[in-house]
Amino acid sequence: MAHAHSHERDHHHGHGHSHAPGGHTHAPASFGKAFAIGILLNIVFVAIEAVYGVLSHSLALLADAGHNLSDVLSLAIAWAAVVLAKKVPTRRFTYGLTGSSILAALINGILLMIAAGAIAWEAVQRFGDPRPVAGNTVMIVAAIGIVINTATALLFMRGRKGDINIRGAFLHMAADAAVSAGVVIAGLAIKLTGWNWLDPVVSLAIVGIVIWSTWGLLREATAMSLNAAPAGIDTRAVDRHLADLDGVEAVHDLHIWAMSTTETALTAHLVMSAEHDRDAFLKAVAGDLDSRFGIGHTTIQIERGAARCALEPADVI
Repeated sequence: MAHAHSHERDHHHGHGHSHAPGGHTHAPASFGKAFAIGILLNIVFVAIEAVYGVLSHSLALLADAGHNLSDVLSLAIAWAAVVLAKKVPTRRFTYGLTGSSILAALINGILLMIAAGAIAWEAVQRFGDPRPVAGNTVMIVAAIGIVINTATALLFMRGRKGDINIRGAFLHMAADAAVSAGVVIAGLAIKLTGWNWLDPVVSLAIVGIVIWSTWGLLREATAMSLNAAPAGIDTRAVDRHLADLDGVEAVHDLHIWAMSTTETALTAHLVMSAEHDRDAFLKAVAGDLDSRFGIGHTTIQIERGAARCALEPADVI
C-alpha cells in the first residue's frame, strides 16, 4: 500500500492525506519457519562438533563449534529484527521498530568481518607453524557442516536480493558452508600431497570470498543506517519524474530514505500554480512512485504563490 500525505497549512501550502494502491507491497517477509529450522540445524551441528571435538581431542573442532554457536546468534538477531519490524508504532517510535532490520543487517555484516579476520589471523600464524590437519573425523564433520549450512543458506536464498537483513543471514550460512568445504578440500589435498601449508592457503582464499561477498552488505547497511536512499533507487530519476508531472513547476526539499530493509519513504515539496484536484493528484503520485521506484510511504507538500520556502535551497536540510 502506497501512502501520500498532504496537510492544509495556509493559502500558500496544501497538505492532505491520500492512499493509493501500489504495484507491490513492502511488508517484510517473516521467514519464521526458515529461521526456526536454521537455528535448530545449527544447534544440532554445534552439539555434533563439540562431542566429536572432545572424542577426537580436536581443538579445531571445538573452536569451530564455538564459531557456529555465533551463527546461531546471528540468525537469532536477524529473526528478532523481522519480528520487531512488525511491531505497531508508538508515541515515541512513530515508525514502529522497522529500522531494527537495518541494525540487524549492520551487526551481521560486522560479525562476518570479525569472523573473517579471526580466520585470517589463524591462517597467517599457521604459515609459520604448519600443523598436521586432524584426520578423517574432522573431514567427516566438516562434510556434515557443508550439508547443514548449505541447506540453511538455501532457506534464505529467495529473500536475499530484496532484503539485506535476509541477505546477511544467507551470507553467514553460505560463508560457513564455504569454510567447511575448505576444510574437506584442504584435508584431502594434504592427505594426497603431505603439504600442510595448503590448509592456511585455502583458509585465506575463503577469507577473501567472505570479505568480497560481505562488503556490499556492510556498505549498504551502513548507508541505510545513515538515512541514505536505497542503492536500487536513482534519486535523480525520482526528481525528474516529479518535475515532469503536469502542473509542477519546481521540486525541492526532496528526501528519500530507507525506513527498514524493505520499506522506503519520500518527502518532497512541489511548486504548483495551477488549480487541480489535490486528492486525485496525490493518489496518482503515490501510485506512480510505488510502482516505478518501490517507494511506498510518500509525503508531498504542495506550494503556491511567490513566497519562497525556507527549505528550497539544496543545501538546507
